[in-house]
Amino acid sequence: MQYYHQPIDVVLKELDVSSRDGLTSEQVEKRLQQYGLNKLKEAKKKSNFQRFLDQLKDPMILILLVAAVISFILAIIENDPKSFFEPILILVIVILNAIIGVLQENKAENALNALKKMTTLQARVIRNGKEELINAEDLVPGDLIRLEAGDVVPADARLIRSVSLKSEESALTGESVPSEKDAEAIVKKNAPLGDRIDMVYSGCSITYGTGLAIVTATGMDTEMGKIANLLNEADNAQTPLQLKLAQLGKYLGILALACCAIIFVVGLLNGQQPMELFLTSISLAVAAIPEGLPAIVTVVLSIGVTKLAKKQAIIRNLPAVETLGSASVICSDKTGTLTQNKMTLVKAWVDGDQDIVDITTDDPKEIKELLKLGTLCSDGSIVFVDGKETSIGDPTETSIISAARKNGMTKEELNKKYPRLGEVPFDSDRKLMSTINKMDDKLVVITKGALDSLIPRLASGDVEKAKALNEQMSKNALRVLAIASKEIDALPDQINSESIEHDLHLKGLVAMIDPARPEAKEAVALCKKAGIRPIMITGDHVITASAIAKELGILNPGDLAITGVELDDMSDSELDGKIDQISVYARVSPENKIRIVKGWQRKNQVVAMTGDGVNDAPALKAADIGCA
Repeated sequence: MQYYHQPIDVVLKELDVSSRDGLTSEQVEKRLQQYGLNKLKEAKKKSNFQRFLDQLKDPMILILLVAAVISFILAIIENDPKSFFEPILILVIVILNAIIGVLQENKAENALNALKKMTTLQARVIRNGKEELINAEDLVPGDLIRLEAGDVVPADARLIRSVSLKSEESALTGESVPSEKDAEAIVKKNAPLGDRIDMVYSGCSITYGTGLAIVTATGMDTEMGKIANLLNEADNAQTPLQLKLAQLGKYLGILALACCAIIFVVGLLNGQQPMELFLTSISLAVAAIPEGLPAIVTVVLSIGVTKLAKKQAIIRNLPAVETLGSASVICSDKTGTLTQNKMTLVKAWVDGDQDIVDITTDDPKEIKELLKLGTLCSDGSIVFVDGKETSIGDPTETSIISAARKNGMTKEELNKKYPRLGEVPFDSDRKLMSTINKMDDKLVVITKGALDSLIPRLASGDVEKAKALNEQMSKNALRVLAIASKEIDALPDQINSESIEHDLHLKGLVAMIDPARPEAKEAVALCKKAGIRPIMITGDHVITASAIAKELGILNPGDLAITGVELDDMSDSELDGKIDQISVYARVSPENKIRIVKGWQRKNQVVAMTGDGVNDAPALKAADIGCA
């Protein structure tokens, strides 16, 4: 059932649960037996012996093993100790080659395991009318869970109550800004995952507000689980080098057999002994096999691995080094790969001025005043751990706080100097937040939020100019917030939207974006110079994706930018006909990403996929080489 498309009462009825008391212990026990634990199935890991055998499956290695066996037989027949040197040498080369391969895989596996954070997730659940804290893996469909800022969502769930709730879903959707949630919404059928505002998803985090939700899917049935299934279904494709060596091995095998046959037939026609001819032709066939080739290839690839390791790149399989050099198309995720995955304030406009200005580390006093007001009317914060800046809270708020800090104003100092006396928290209906601060013996109301929501509450300000600039910046994929303020004589008896959010004076606009990585533009230019076609694939909105792609040089005049919905409407043949023109794919699902990769592979291109989100994992595996 598409729970996001159903009213709350239908969802409760379908899952047979009370919105007040939750499930009973008996219901939980039955559902645990029916659905199993709320955890993802892990693929069975290969033993070192299995990995060793995998190294011997290469056609070239198999031919060498056959050659070694034949050489041993010939040495036994000839009964000459010197004849044993060649088969022993071949076996040593094969075994050393396999050992190096296994050691490299183990080294990479250990490095990757060290990167994984092992944590036991817990969930606040209502069962038998009581709230309790349980291990997340014990959740079942129908469980009622409470969520608040800082929580990691333990399972896919339909919201039944939400207060200013926002969820960070970039790992699944690729969106750089937390998604605003609304329990009362009924989303249209077949809506993309990023547009399902009445749902929260396993593995994503809550950045703001509170909520109550009913679990709709656990374990392998969650969106994370579906991605895990896609990973299990994806084949481990052979690299171009492996294909070429396999082809070479096949040709050498056929050539050796043909030589044996010709020598044997010619010898018989000249009246030589059949046994002597057989031994001679076999010896020549063995001599024709280049037993040193696998060892040379392994050594050269190992040198490549060592050089890449110095650049902080972990190579899981040796042949991947050559594939990386053969790539002709690079499909890249946007958020966190081409961009910094960190909202940054880049533009501002002060009411009364004509132009938008860039944010720097030494802005004019009017801009600093705007940043000061925005910081005071924010709940986010910036902390430093081991000298590294970490943002806590809504990214749009922390971008304002960070810009103020760069201009010499920390939130801690501002809060101490201008204490907050009251507030009206942000909610998704008003799209505004307001605070009352004591500033120089005056009581000042500060309101920030969407310009459209703020305009009806304004008493002064150049609204038409603000509208035009808001539209201009939005078209350039900037996220725009308006800031307004006013002085009041005394604190109202009840601090709410009706009592303070009126007769405001527009102060200006601030605009932020998840900016491109400084090194990304140069990397795109280098790829193009090397004859590699860069493609952007992202779960973010098409306007945002197109703006970043144009800035980086990925989207050029004449190129197309399409959405996942448009891609779903295309057949494979239609995609194949248009794929050369499409440079940006936005609002895509993990299944879409695999389809794009396979579309390029059908055109005999060597496809590299880069990404850092969970939603990139299936495409990373399907590509000729995945760079995570």
